[in-house]
Amino acid sequence: MRELSVQEITEAVSKMCISANCQASEDLVRATEQTNADEQSPAAKDALLTIRENQRVAAAEQIAMCQDTGLAVIFLEIGQEVHLTGGDLEEAIHAGVRKGYADGYLRKSVVADPLRRKNTGDNTPAIIHTRMVPGDKVVITVAPKGGGSENMSTVKMFPPSAGREGIIRFVVDWVKQAGANPCPPTVVGVGIGGTFEKVAYLAKRALLRPIGQPHTDAYYAEMEQEILAKINALGIGAQGFGGTITSFAVHIEVHPCHIASLPLAVNLNCHVSRHETVRI
Repeated sequence: MRELSVQEITEAVSKMCISANCQASEDLVRATEQTNADEQSPAAKDALLTIRENQRVAAAEQIAMCQDTGLAVIFLEIGQEVHLTGGDLEEAIHAGVRKGYADGYLRKSVVADPLRRKNTGDNTPAIIHTRMVPGDKVVITVAPKGGGSENMSTVKMFPPSAGREGIIRFVVDWVKQAGANPCPPTVVGVGIGGTFEKVAYLAKRALLRPIGQPHTDAYYAEMEQEILAKINALGIGAQGFGGTITSFAVHIEVHPCHIASLPLAVNLNCHVSRHETVRI
């Protein structure tokens, strides 16, 4: 059994809140540059050049890539051979978010109550997803989620008869309806299966995959490419200026489900597509 102080988790979360907001990931940089090379629309190419320049300036100056620095979504994979010491795990994560958003001068975007709307002032509480896994390590992913892209999310409970084609039509139509609201080019996270609550988690988790990395199952990898081609034929383009590329990638995650159900969720990431992972 390995002992790990939750203070180490606090420090890691604090640093990642800053770096995820200020430093474009390697996969995002590659996707932005490749999209600019492939784009045919002059207006969209100008938008992509501005996006890439924004990435460079944010990294150099350690300032946020977007004024909406998001609600902190934290994914934890805790090895079952780890003994956490020194305090409450969730409080340690909230402390890390609090410190990171203060030290990084990041916008605080959390309200304590969904209807009375008073800002908590420190971007807590975070949303925390925890899984127990084999081993003696803790893997932490920080994924700040902005309101514009998160608002363009949906869950649909299909009958099984909708099938593959019904899902493809719905996802493409949903991205069409979203238009420029999620600040494209987007990454489209698609969850299929599970239950009402599980499918939304699948769609959110799909956004953590390196941009463009295909599903390990060839059936779903092909489906990702088909959906992406149909989305990019919509002509929405970067920042809604029109063009040949509306989304960087489509990522699908699936889970077994009830014989009478076919749950579907769509969760979009904007062009900053923020997430960072560390292993402790």
